[in-house]
Amino acid sequence: MSSWFRKHPPPISFLNGLLCSFTLALGWGVSIPLATAAETVTIRLGVFQQSLAIADLEKFAKSGKLPEHLQLYSFVLTPEVGKLLERRLELDPAFADKFVEELLRSPQGRQLITSLRTAIPDSTIETIQSALYLSVRQVNGLSAIGFLRAYPQKNITVDATSALQIALELNANKLQSQVLGLFLERQLLVKNHPLFQPTFDPASKGKNAVEQQTLTLQDRERNRSIPVDIYSSQSYTAAPLVVISHGFGANRQFLSYLAHHLASHGITVAAIEHPGSNSVAISRPENYMNLAQLLPATEFIERPKDVSFLLNELEKLNTQSGQLQGKLNTNQVTVIGHSLGGYTALALVGGEVNLKELQQFCTTSLSFGESPGDWLQCAAASLKENKLDLQDRRVQSAIALNPLVGRLFGTNGLTKIANPVLILAGTEDVLTPALTHQIIPFNQLQGSKYLLTAIGGTHLSIHDPAYPMSGATAIVREKRGEETHSLRQLIRGVTLAFIKQHTPQAQIYQPFLTPAYAQSLSTVALPLRLNSDLPENIKPWLSSLTK
Repeated sequence: MSSWFRKHPPPISFLNGLLCSFTLALGWGVSIPLATAAETVTIRLGVFQQSLAIADLEKFAKSGKLPEHLQLYSFVLTPEVGKLLERRLELDPAFADKFVEELLRSPQGRQLITSLRTAIPDSTIETIQSALYLSVRQVNGLSAIGFLRAYPQKNITVDATSALQIALELNANKLQSQVLGLFLERQLLVKNHPLFQPTFDPASKGKNAVEQQTLTLQDRERNRSIPVDIYSSQSYTAAPLVVISHGFGANRQFLSYLAHHLASHGITVAAIEHPGSNSVAISRPENYMNLAQLLPATEFIERPKDVSFLLNELEKLNTQSGQLQGKLNTNQVTVIGHSLGGYTALALVGGEVNLKELQQFCTTSLSFGESPGDWLQCAAASLKENKLDLQDRRVQSAIALNPLVGRLFGTNGLTKIANPVLILAGTEDVLTPALTHQIIPFNQLQGSKYLLTAIGGTHLSIHDPAYPMSGATAIVREKRGEETHSLRQLIRGVTLAFIKQHTPQAQIYQPFLTPAYAQSLSTVALPLRLNSDLPENIKPWLSSLTK
């Protein structure tokens, strides 16, 4: 996705992938009495079977150097694999037992246990569960080497094909997000609140007829042609202007239902299309095998600049006679972005991109088993600057829906944001896992903030039902359509209420920015939560993951 990938390619051989996937599938580290600890691991791949001493693997993982008698396996035991074997999944000790309890309680956790039993043919449910509990009680951090050490037999046999299959279905960040989601479902629940009985429904269509027009703006300085759909109504409004920024590989129609809804309530919306990362850009045949062209590093700069250019052009239109005159409040803007558009919104509202920290992550920590979002962020790693300040001070607030964040803003970049932010997290989002892309970033925000959590929501759960889906949904299970109707209803209501906080109607809409409103739309299949902070008992764990 950039020149960085050509210099630091991920392991691609099957056997390297096997060990990487085994690391991912067994990302639990332990230390138990030596009398019961495993001493060897036997890797089985069809008729191929080879036993290795775990102590030798451990030395290799720590030093990066293969012992002389393991040189035969140098084509498999690469430095990348060594890092994966030693890499730890950090857990705060106070939360570790709770993590395993939530994991074993979840459908995903039960499926993982079943998969591990297939990958470790001689195992039982009890041996795997006991190893998990022993590990988190004795070690602050979980690793593949630790799991092998902990297994209560002298030898542990691993079926390579099954281990690889687990890796293709799971990644550590996604699993943590799912487990954390079940925990948050209960912890974020506000109990004993009065029955939510509003006098009106902000999710219902407004009284204004919506007019739509398409503009194509030419930024000659940057050689970019930028299409924009403008949604407005006949009534004059001084409400904030809203800009909608789509995600990677999408277009400006992705959230058209939301644009129509806001416009029906008198808010003018500009849905922008980013020419360097829209559906057209990624569909060009010449880009199929060229990741650097698929998402150029410069797009992380050009996207926020697209919005700033748009605001400059709309500012001119606002003073000219015509349909949009007086309807474009470019001094008070809310940016709504999905996925890569969520990054765009956070950068514009004041988030400071930290390329030095991103490059360090992409060089030392990115592994075979990371999520697509973790790989995608590294497309920016070849940029030369250390920090990027892309803020546009006309942007007064931001709504980031399933945003791509990861390490883009480093550990402190989001603390620079002084304006209100609302973040949506879906706990079954495979593409941008909630833990690292939404929940940890939310915890870093210092100002007025809201976290909308869809327990079981996926990356595309909020998309317009009429929007055509790509082939990616055949690979990744997405919850959408009727099963996520309540979430889209909540998005309409909360978004309108959030924007109205910049108007004289703020107090009228404030009740719709409360846990009670989200819980009134919650269902058994899709629990919904809306909170302005996280439970104190998980904050130390989140902090440990950013170190």
